[in-house]
Amino acid sequence: MLDVGGSPRFLASAAPVEASSDFQRRSGTVCGPAELRPGRRGRTISRFGTMEKLGSMMEYRLRTIANWMVQSGNGTLEELVYQTRDTLAVWPWLIYAMLGAALGYGLHRFYYQAVVWKRDLTDIGYNHILDAARIGKSDRKRVDTVNRARRLRKIGDKLPPPYPNGWFSVLESEDLARGEAKSVDCLGQNLVVFRTEQGEVNVLDAYCPHLGANLGVGGVVRGDCIECPFHHWSFSGRDGQCTNIPYSKSGTVPKVARLRKWRSLEANGFVFVWHHVDPEAEPWTFHVLPEIEDGRWVYYGKNEFLVNCHIQDVPENGADVAHLAAVHGPNMLSGSDIRYSRAAWADFGMHSWLASWKAPEEGEPPHVAKMDLVHSFRIFNKLEVGKIDVRAFQIGPGYVQLMMNTGMGPFVVLQTVTPIEPLVQKVIHRFYAPRNVWNAIFQKFAIWAESVMFERDMMVWNHKQFIDNPLLIKEDRLIKCYRKWYSQFYSENSVSFQMAKEKLDW
Repeated sequence: MLDVGGSPRFLASAAPVEASSDFQRRSGTVCGPAELRPGRRGRTISRFGTMEKLGSMMEYRLRTIANWMVQSGNGTLEELVYQTRDTLAVWPWLIYAMLGAALGYGLHRFYYQAVVWKRDLTDIGYNHILDAARIGKSDRKRVDTVNRARRLRKIGDKLPPPYPNGWFSVLESEDLARGEAKSVDCLGQNLVVFRTEQGEVNVLDAYCPHLGANLGVGGVVRGDCIECPFHHWSFSGRDGQCTNIPYSKSGTVPKVARLRKWRSLEANGFVFVWHHVDPEAEPWTFHVLPEIEDGRWVYYGKNEFLVNCHIQDVPENGADVAHLAAVHGPNMLSGSDIRYSRAAWADFGMHSWLASWKAPEEGEPPHVAKMDLVHSFRIFNKLEVGKIDVRAFQIGPGYVQLMMNTGMGPFVVLQTVTPIEPLVQKVIHRFYAPRNVWNAIFQKFAIWAESVMFERDMMVWNHKQFIDNPLLIKEDRLIKCYRKWYSQFYSENSVSFQMAKEKLDW
């Protein structure tokens, strides 16, 4: 039906009874005025009757819709159209709001999320072997092929002790929650590192003196003690003394029931232990960066590698200034594989390095060496960009602080080198800088760039031989100075490489 104005708005007063009557006529139970009653074999419907019947069916359906709108409170069809139009007008704004929220979340993650670049022992430096054997990353033969190459490598005739004396990182602070204990294997030792509910970190020998269970595997932190998972003996984190044997009827604890307590400290995002073969040796004062401790500089990310070499090889790169142009001169865009790093297309840009290494002078801490480095990127060997001034402090055998200064402000990279095995080093670089938009972008780039350059060194380290008495020329004199300085971290009682290897093989 139509209203007076001719608009297609339906009357809401349609009677359900009329609809029912129309339905009867439509279904054939009642004959319309234009219908003829046929005989038993069939019936004849005129063209006019057919049109009238179709009209009745449409009218019935339209009235049904009108009644539904009235009964459900949805109003007229015109109002329904208007409501639909208004709803559709709101949808673009909802979409824009959702896109804005997604963009805001992405920017928040980009600004605050730390970047982690991590590589395993088989990831770097063995592609020339794997490619020749057509072994992919997911191939089960990958590990066996790499281990075979490691066994066939001639490591050298006379290697220094694999575990020098000094402070070494055993964990990163965020990897140890309150009330958590972890097993750590490094420096030829098996340790349990645990944090009390008050936040204090303790390091003990891992094996219970009772029946040898590893406290780092299932041990429970209770107060300032750690409880053995095997028989629930408890050991104090302060001195390693056993404090409780729950099933002892006498309640006494043997004085000899104790574990070795390792000197440890937590600073600048790492947990360090003091490793020295002479128990009476006093540790040197650890240099802590206050900008990190008080929160002025924040953590932007890290890279982490396992390197197949002697620990002395890694920091020796600081004194080997000649390798900078050879390994790190080619454009970083050419990647970390030194087989292809000198590609012709990348010659438009080269890295320039000016470096010097210096042993401590009289009156300075003997365990701290310094390196000064100026880096720049030269485009077509004319335009110089990306200048960075670096002052590196080599603090003992396994810790380096690299203080960086750029045109946009300072930042620091902390490097730790920890022997996991005699010829496997865990190397971590953590990046810290003031919190701002520039560093949110630049630090991610710096982590990638430093990782590419470090992986080039890894390709050399993973296959080189340690030469005790190398053939050096006049320009290599800093390497000789470095080795003399580094020798102070070995003692007469230091475990030899051969002894450490035999112990590991067993």
